[in-house]
Amino acid sequence: MKNIYNVQLLDDLLLTINNLFFTFNTYFSLLKNKTNLAHSIIGISMFKRLLLIIFFILLLLSFCHKKNLQKSIFFVSPNGSDNWSGRLSEPNHEKTDGPFATLERAKQDVNEIQKSQSQEQIVIEIRKGSYPFLASLILENQNNLIWRAYNDEQVSLIGARKIDGFRPVSDPSVLNRIGKTNQDKIFVCDLKAQGISDYGEITQRGSPGLELFFNGKRMTLARYPNEGWLNIADVPQSGQKLFNKGLEREKRYNGVPIGRHFGRIKYDGDRPKRWAKENEIYVHGYWTWDWSDSYQKVKSIDTEKQEITLVEPHHNYGYTKNQRYYFLNILEELDSPGEWVLDRKNGLLYLYPPTEIENGKSFVSILDQPLISLDNCSNVNFQGLHFEYSRGNGVVINGGSQNLIAGCTFRYLGNNAVEVNGGDHNGVQSCDIYEVALGGIVLKGGDRKTLTPGDNFAINNHIHDYSKLMRTWQLAINLSGVGNRVAHNLIHDAPHEGIYVRGNEHVLEFNEIHNVCNETGDAGAIHTGRNYTWRGNIYRYNYFHHLKGPGLHGVTAIYLDDFTSGYTIYGNICYKSGRGALIGGGRDNTLENNIFIECAPSIVLDARGLGWAGNYFDGSYPVLKDSLEAMNYRESPYSKKYPELLTLYDDNPAVPKNNKIIHNISYGGRWLELYDFFAYDFSVVTVKDNLIADPIILKRIKQDPKGWEPYYLNLDTEEGYVYYKFEDGQIPDELKGNLIINSNPGFNNIENGNFELKKDSPAFKIGFKPIPFEKIGLYVDKYRKYLPD
Repeated sequence: MKNIYNVQLLDDLLLTINNLFFTFNTYFSLLKNKTNLAHSIIGISMFKRLLLIIFFILLLLSFCHKKNLQKSIFFVSPNGSDNWSGRLSEPNHEKTDGPFATLERAKQDVNEIQKSQSQEQIVIEIRKGSYPFLASLILENQNNLIWRAYNDEQVSLIGARKIDGFRPVSDPSVLNRIGKTNQDKIFVCDLKAQGISDYGEITQRGSPGLELFFNGKRMTLARYPNEGWLNIADVPQSGQKLFNKGLEREKRYNGVPIGRHFGRIKYDGDRPKRWAKENEIYVHGYWTWDWSDSYQKVKSIDTEKQEITLVEPHHNYGYTKNQRYYFLNILEELDSPGEWVLDRKNGLLYLYPPTEIENGKSFVSILDQPLISLDNCSNVNFQGLHFEYSRGNGVVINGGSQNLIAGCTFRYLGNNAVEVNGGDHNGVQSCDIYEVALGGIVLKGGDRKTLTPGDNFAINNHIHDYSKLMRTWQLAINLSGVGNRVAHNLIHDAPHEGIYVRGNEHVLEFNEIHNVCNETGDAGAIHTGRNYTWRGNIYRYNYFHHLKGPGLHGVTAIYLDDFTSGYTIYGNICYKSGRGALIGGGRDNTLENNIFIECAPSIVLDARGLGWAGNYFDGSYPVLKDSLEAMNYRESPYSKKYPELLTLYDDNPAVPKNNKIIHNISYGGRWLELYDFFAYDFSVVTVKDNLIADPIILKRIKQDPKGWEPYYLNLDTEEGYVYYKFEDGQIPDELKGNLIINSNPGFNNIENGNFELKKDSPAFKIGFKPIPFEKIGLYVDKYRKYLPD
């Protein structure tokens, strides 16, 4: 197909040339036959017309040249050929020319054009279909380039191989292991016979290796139990080698420090007696903490002692009694539709198909590298594409400037969807990300030592049902660096956290986050901590709702963990979000103009550095001081931008000074919880001009010389605490200077998600400012044509 604008320019040019010949002929005829002044005047007029036409021709030729420099179009199609020109959108009638067949072939022509130092923009239009990748498409030092789905057709870039040849199991030894109940329901496929021999590895906290997809869905590696978890019966405290001495400060059972182990765990019941030794068994669990999981390979199972010996390396935090886990990749447990088992030794894949095997399409993930890599590129866009069925990442951007991933879908990947590693003004916009084994977007950018912003961004993305393999620390958005923006994203349905923040001067605004941390504890929808130099970050106008972490210590919407300092939290809404905001021992934070509804509590303040976290300041765990030194904080730009760091260690840094909690609204839950130092000294924090309409207005720890012990052991019980309730009529000294009422502070319709305040709300008397609710969340743009239900 010819470019329409080129055809039109050619027609205009031919018409102009025709007019030019007509004008020349007329003019010279006049000169020959000129007989009077009138004819001379006509000749002059025609000459002027001639000059104008010549000027127009030159302009048109220049414009034509410029137009050709601005855009060159190639096409790629499953019906194409890499021997063709790529200039037609479909094969011509003679089948002698048409689109390319692969993106790699299109890249070759792009390279040739850009080697000529042409400044033209190049567009690669990709036609409907699936494009298997056996290797990454790597773009290096390219610019002014768009790869996009042609006319919004569905284009799938996959790092997988289609497999077939499934047959009923006939091997008597295998049939005996499966059992009579399921023998006619399970099928086997020979991967080696189809040239597939690289199965990858299930790593502790990374790749799942080879995965199976049937009719567009990820299948489940056969597990026991099929649903839920087992609990560690015990952790033997003897053996040839002590792998982890445990955490001395916390002893949950029989005085044993949590995590202490000799490489073995005990189980209840006799289920493993059914399992053959030929199985390559793994266990997945939350082995000590409810915010840290891993996959561990089983070395052996002693069915008499009911002990499992695990292969090194062991889980970083060891193993602890009563923590949860399950077994996987066991042929004898292949008993539910959608489960499968991989026999790596023999290259056989067993499947209990969820529907008739004859009507299904099966793929196994192969590519363990990114589908697309951009290295030092500029103005390169990928638009409207599907990235799926692969072991690795979807797209990785390394450096460069103004690269954009927009309107794309990322699903069924074995790693992250998109990684932006540095550069500036690179971003991910209006993409859908779900069913990924690890995380959504890794967003890095900016120079922390110079505080130079990266201006990278993640905007208007819908990220949900992520962290399907690794259940902790695989974020919807993992943000780091300086001066990047995360805005208008919708994040939900995940076992652990939504966003983790590292670095400086980031802006997180207009995001909606709900139903995250569904499987974990001591976790946050947005989490950060453990570095005094991460400052200047702003969270504003975000909406958190329906958060409930089932693990130890539950969930917090805005979690300023371990001495987080210098953050601004403004205009956010926390509705049924567990704890609304927690300041964990840090300084110089401002919580202002936020709404907390039915939170328990709305805000937590602690002085952990004076209690259980004293090791941050006694020299035994110098991570805070080391991070200061790493940024040369005594010199510019840190000394000028954050002068408070210069005197921090001369001012008893364990005391969380200068936090301000002002002009907030809290309704229907519990307003404030105080721990550690705040049990007896509240003078270092400002809590005033807040509207408090909660039945419980304060929960305060009793003074305790151990400091940390009630915090860790009794946080969710009433033991060791003093409660102040509105009905008691007593306002504690800590809350004087706030407006405390016993009624709805003026919300219109909370049940339907309407948090606007009536004009006569008393909140406006304490300085509360309206929040732009209508701007929060996803919006329709050129890449996102509609909003999800």
